[in-house]
Amino acid sequence: MAVVANRRSVMTLFSRPTCPYSHRVRIVLAEKSINVEIVDVDSATLPEDLLDLNPYNSVPTLVDRDLILYDSRVIIEYLDERFPHPPLMPVDPVTRAQFRLALYRIERDWYGLVDDLESASDRGTKRASKARKILRESILASTEVFGARDFFLSDEFSLVDSTIAPILWRLNHYGIELPSDTAEPILNYQERLFARPSFQASLTELERELR
Repeated sequence: MAVVANRRSVMTLFSRPTCPYSHRVRIVLAEKSINVEIVDVDSATLPEDLLDLNPYNSVPTLVDRDLILYDSRVIIEYLDERFPHPPLMPVDPVTRAQFRLALYRIERDWYGLVDDLESASDRGTKRASKARKILRESILASTEVFGARDFFLSDEFSLVDSTIAPILWRLNHYGIELPSDTAEPILNYQERLFARPSFQASLTELERELR
């Protein structure tokens, strides 16, 4: 593919099939039924387009005509504003700020640990074991929040849920098991998320094989 960004007639997402950051964006795209061309990226051989468009050569990268975005948080917020139905963030400024803070904490705490697990060639290393333990404990510490409402902090699916879902889907892959007796609210939340048609549509074949 050697098409320059401003010649693309359809929105394009450069996405790695097993990347949780890419998955996060694909969930939002599916939730909003956005017409998009998804280009699967192999980390070993990046497409020339991506090398030209993104100075960090990273995924996900979204191309919407002349606009090029390459941070998953920026991408999902842009998609929610560009395609307002269904809305995935609250309108009220205070509640919206609370959701943004939740996104920040999930990215900083949980995704940071996922990065450690993804980068560890051997998941039996001390660093990977520590990341696995902290991630498990951090998720379990939020059990009450998971059980309070149908979705995280809300009765409606939001960008926060689209950010949590890729991590929960990969827990088994990371060697993390949640206890059924004390983590029932989280397991019920998982079932609601994973049963959504948009979530199922967001999955790549390789992601399906993770569970």
